[in-house]
Amino acid sequence: MAVSLRLPLLSSIFLTSHSTSRSLAILRRCHHFPFRSTPQTAALSSQSAASTPPETEERVESLRNRVNHDRVITPRSEDFNAWYLDVIANAELADYGPVRGTMVIRPYGYAIWESIQDYLNVKFKETGHSNVYFPQFIPYSFIEKEASHVEGFSPELALVTIGGGKELEEKLVVRPTSETIVNHMFTQWIHSYRDLPLMVNQWANVTRWEHRTKPFVRTLEFLWQEGHTAHATSEEAEKEALQMIDIYTQFAYEHAAIPIIAGRKSKVETFAGADTTYTIEAMMGDRKALQAGTSHSLGQNFSRPFGTQVIVSVVSELPSWQICCNSRNCSLSLC
Repeated sequence: MAVSLRLPLLSSIFLTSHSTSRSLAILRRCHHFPFRSTPQTAALSSQSAASTPPETEERVESLRNRVNHDRVITPRSEDFNAWYLDVIANAELADYGPVRGTMVIRPYGYAIWESIQDYLNVKFKETGHSNVYFPQFIPYSFIEKEASHVEGFSPELALVTIGGGKELEEKLVVRPTSETIVNHMFTQWIHSYRDLPLMVNQWANVTRWEHRTKPFVRTLEFLWQEGHTAHATSEEAEKEALQMIDIYTQFAYEHAAIPIIAGRKSKVETFAGADTTYTIEAMMGDRKALQAGTSHSLGQNFSRPFGTQVIVSVVSELPSWQICCNSRNCSLSLC
């Protein structure tokens, strides 16, 4: 017998007059989550699985030896962190890379990522998005154009200062996210309201210099998908942001079989440079919240500094309204 899972849409919740806390309560009742609601998940806690202390070299070597010789899996009730790493190693999903904080995704692990791509690519194209690819190297001056953006990402940036044996005139940032370079190109592509909405999606790798890492949850380099759209009005941009978080919610339930809570981030946790951040959060076995996908309403925070103007009449020009949505390969994490 086929069972149909009916999910409430965030757009039907956030576009009402109810408060955020009321909206989240409705979501919890409608989704019938199979785990107990806790203060961490109900409040969309910022405490993530990345807070687990990083693995030492001795610990990594010990885990490899156990996999190679005994194929031992630590009981989950005994040590959740060890169980998580044992399962990844024994299932041959990934291995540690030679640079601390990196990982090599093995065939079984990458097959899961391909399955995620297959599902989401269909959804994105159904909603009018086209796949593109932007350069991995971004001029540092681009990052500096949006004050809160550079402040939020500065500690995580990986910079290139030498190329071809010579010092570069301007530092290059290894892509931590693509809002800046996307807006640089949008400025060249958008001239009239007839060019809107402009909706693109990119499957790419990004680099963030994390101090605490764990395979699939938080690594220096990781695979993700990021969508970027430009709209003529704030209402259209908000509708798109909610539509994308709905797609992530459907993916989590229907394809990944992961129960999540969908909601809106607090101001403290809002993406650097965004007006609003919507999120889906899963609770891992150690009762820590895991951010599994986000959709950001960027307002005009990037279109203004980059000069992305839309001619709406013969005498007026307005910056476009934008959103960014992204998911990362932490969707592979074992909840």
